[in-house]
Amino acid sequence: MTPATLRAWQRHMNFTQAKAARALGMSRSGYCDLLSGVHRGSGRPIEISRRTALACAAIAAGLGEWVNPG
Repeated sequence: MTPATLRAWQRHMNFTQAKAARALGMSRSGYCDLLSGVHRGSGRPIEISRRTALACAAIAAGLGEWVNPG
């Protein structure tokens, strides 16, 4: 996932940055770092993890948190 595809997901979901961050369980500033592709503090590039990409897909599919049925 790239910052551009993360932005596209946010638009598709009609989320604000704050709502997208909450949905992904992260701070708004951390989410903004993902959108920019650069860590504010260090200036280093940020790679959006597969975990975040999968979470975006799950949220878009309307899935909630996993609940152990057993």
